[in-house]
Amino acid sequence: MKIGFIGLGNMGRHMARHLILAGHDVTVHDARSEAALEHLHLGARWVDSPATCAEGVDVLITMLPTPRVVEDVLLRGGAAEALAPGALWMDMSTSTPAAARRIAEEALDARGVRRLDAPVSGMARGAEAGTLQIFVGGDAGDFREALPLLEILGAPEKILHVGAAGHGYTVKLMINLLWFSHLVAASEVLAMGVKAGVDLGVLRSALLASPAASHFLEHDVLSVLADGDYDDSFAMVLACKDLGLAVDLARDVGVPAELSALVEQIFRRAKAAYGDLAGEMSPVRLYETWAGQHFRLPLPAVPVV
Repeated sequence: MKIGFIGLGNMGRHMARHLILAGHDVTVHDARSEAALEHLHLGARWVDSPATCAEGVDVLITMLPTPRVVEDVLLRGGAAEALAPGALWMDMSTSTPAAARRIAEEALDARGVRRLDAPVSGMARGAEAGTLQIFVGGDAGDFREALPLLEILGAPEKILHVGAAGHGYTVKLMINLLWFSHLVAASEVLAMGVKAGVDLGVLRSALLASPAASHFLEHDVLSVLADGDYDDSFAMVLACKDLGLAVDLARDVGVPAELSALVEQIFRRAKAAYGDLAGEMSPVRLYETWAGQHFRLPLPAVPVV
């Protein structure tokens, strides 16, 4: 299959590599030509513009950082106009239904170009391993056609068709929003508990044995508690972008989102404190500061041989 792939960042570079290694004819483009060196070594073709990347392909995949960049590439970069009638555009970015709808109305629908939104979860580790979760919105027939490609990029049991066009974007934003909310709530609870004198490990164990247990407390926060790793594979600037998109969506559909707006404010405070490129777990650092200590579990004892 002839595939155009635009966006070779932390996630996209791995995804494009998997498609090349699976034997597909892949043309790549990125704002940074050096990002494509490994792909060219594997047999991909480099082109200098989004429009050229979209010419003559069966499927155009975009993996881009923001809805604005998606619109820039598809509309102002000419990729949408370059797609042939019947071709499929699959946007795997974390974007918005509104942005994709504008692109479709301006440059796709009248010419019979199909589209799927297929944003992903699993971070760079999942992209590298080919085990991403993928949430797909769009026509069921188009989803079935794209499924063999999606199964190269994600774990088959984690690839979900979630409804009509735009629903993939929505589901991904809701997942990120709830995860970020878990992060803030858990950090606040840990900070209050240890500040009141409870041992961190005892407090976490008690929470995990209670109805308040969560995947975040059991697994995700361990990167901080065990290793002091705030996960710089996903930057604060992107986390804040996703939170802003989720709050905007709440406004668009008329649902009050006071808690979500507060979570966004806390993330933006952490971004201001630690920088755009700080890891997505950086809000934990704010609560460590307010608690007056790092949240670290003791290392297991090493047996003496």
